[in-house]
Amino acid sequence: MAIKVTVWNEYVHEVEEEAIGKLYPKGIHGCIAEFLEKAGMKAHTATLREPEHGLSEEVLNDTDVLIWWGHVAHQEVDDKIVEKVYARVLDGMGLIVLHSGHASKIFNKICGTNTGELKWREVGEKEILWVVDPSHPIVDGLPEKIIIPSEEMYGEYFGIPAPDELLFLSWFEGGEVCRSGFCYHREKGKVFYFRPGHESFGTFYIPEVQQVIINAVKWATPINFPELVRGMVDPIIDFTPSGDFTSVH
Repeated sequence: MAIKVTVWNEYVHEVEEEAIGKLYPKGIHGCIAEFLEKAGMKAHTATLREPEHGLSEEVLNDTDVLIWWGHVAHQEVDDKIVEKVYARVLDGMGLIVLHSGHASKIFNKICGTNTGELKWREVGEKEILWVVDPSHPIVDGLPEKIIIPSEEMYGEYFGIPAPDELLFLSWFEGGEVCRSGFCYHREKGKVFYFRPGHESFGTFYIPEVQQVIINAVKWATPINFPELVRGMVDPIIDFTPSGDFTSVH
């Protein structure tokens, strides 16, 4: 059965800025959905200005992995939708956050901290994206480094909690470095952040970048989870309780 992916994008830059609209005529979401479809996945798109931001309960319940790209309109995202997305992640839906989505409400909630603090510079400089965990499924089939000819610089210190797994480290032409691809586990849900993808540089057309996202979708897809029982339960093995709850001094 095909993996069901929802690609969420603000879809603001492409509408308001002519050059970006020409670079991504179908929107960033359309570009990503297209290469996911070619990889055999079932891709659905959703954008900020749709009712419920395109993320109704029906859509979320039918999504294996949600991809999130945001930049200039983080605060326009309804907190109620963020809570619904968060609940789905805890229940097993995969989440992939791209580029400036690091400052989104959902990523802040996932991280439990202010993730908006880092260095940045938008001049279009070479980035070398190094693989630092060659055994991870998300780097399957990739070279040891991806060279991106022109990108926005993000630099350390990046205000995130220590990742569960660090996969990519970036070096930029101006000298900065950045943790640029890493994973978190949140209850049943798997979360991957991938730094490249500024709207004005066409990064999502680079085959190796596409492969990272395809691999990440496969990794983040829910499995057939064991049934989890919580709360007050009977003992698994019969025993005789002592019944003595008094403190011993």
